[in-house]
Amino acid sequence: MSALPGSPEATAVTGLDSSPVDSAALAEVPPLTEQARVEAREIIARYPVARSALLPMLHLVQSYQGYVTPEGVALCAEELGLTKAEVGAVATFYTMYKRRPTGRHLVSVCTNTLCAVLGGQRIMDALSADLGVHHDETAADGSITLEHAECLAACDYAPVVTVDYEFYDQQDVESARELVAALRRGEKPAPTRGAPLTDFRGISRQLAGFSQYPDAAAAAAAVDAPGSYEPTLRGLRLAAERGESAPPMRDPEPEPVPDAAEGPRPPHPSQAQGGPRDGAGETVRPSGRTGETPGKEAADARVAAADTPAEKAGAAQAHPDEGTEYGRGRPPGGLDASGTDTPAASEPAGGYQGPGTGRTVEGRTPPKRRK
Repeated sequence: MSALPGSPEATAVTGLDSSPVDSAALAEVPPLTEQARVEAREIIARYPVARSALLPMLHLVQSYQGYVTPEGVALCAEELGLTKAEVGAVATFYTMYKRRPTGRHLVSVCTNTLCAVLGGQRIMDALSADLGVHHDETAADGSITLEHAECLAACDYAPVVTVDYEFYDQQDVESARELVAALRRGEKPAPTRGAPLTDFRGISRQLAGFSQYPDAAAAAAAVDAPGSYEPTLRGLRLAAERGESAPPMRDPEPEPVPDAAEGPRPPHPSQAQGGPRDGAGETVRPSGRTGETPGKEAADARVAAADTPAEKAGAAQAHPDEGTEYGRGRPPGGLDASGTDTPAASEPAGGYQGPGTGRTVEGRTPPKRRK
């Protein structure tokens, strides 16, 4: 299992890594307070099954401590009645749960196909050189944790960089360098679109389901923050200029309502076996008027209702009658067309005669009979 840094106890109990962490970074990690436990229980109360709360609870831990600590794993396990190993398995599966102390801001550079072709990898290499770090590492001053992202789901804005999951679109090497330099100075440049920038712990609190804003007005302002959406809207504008539109969706054809005077419709083969009848909730019941057994009457209905040759063949194969009027082949050693017994060892000279077809299949070797 890939791992969270922590302690030998974490390695032994949860499978998490005990590789050393800079002591100065650990000294800045605040403990989980009783308020954190109260909020964890508030999250649990939102779900009918307690363990469903694990994902937002891990975000809550990060909002307090900056990453998923062994202490955070223990809190989640205690409150949810899980083992530390179960919590650790989830915490180490998703990349949004950080395994080391995270900087004030998390900078993610998309290096997937389109962004990479348009310069995403060059941006990643330049920022890595400027910060003196590689993927999933934090600058020495604790300001920035840098990571490459497989896809940020914004191909029409490529190359894309996010800071604490807020978008900075259509970046190049110089604009990305200026963005990171401003972040390190303590500034918070406005995202291209989305809410105003806070920090990694703030966005983690929001992902846990709690507002990171001081009041309702601030939260509303964040939702209504201005943004540049030109690449997304360009297609709509071109369509409006050209008078183009998508074809309207057709309503489904209504089911015909059978006339009561016509009697019930013949059942579908599956309905004759007891299944529902076209949403009416009916099943086929023997009428008792044909003089046949209930099984044969239902089998006749299945054959009559078959819409395609394949359905008819399937219904015929299940018919209890042994006659060839339903397409079934005569059983081995049964009566031939003239009504005389055919020895089991004899076969037609022209080749193998397939069951139920009445035709000779040229070139086919007759199946061997067991002695």
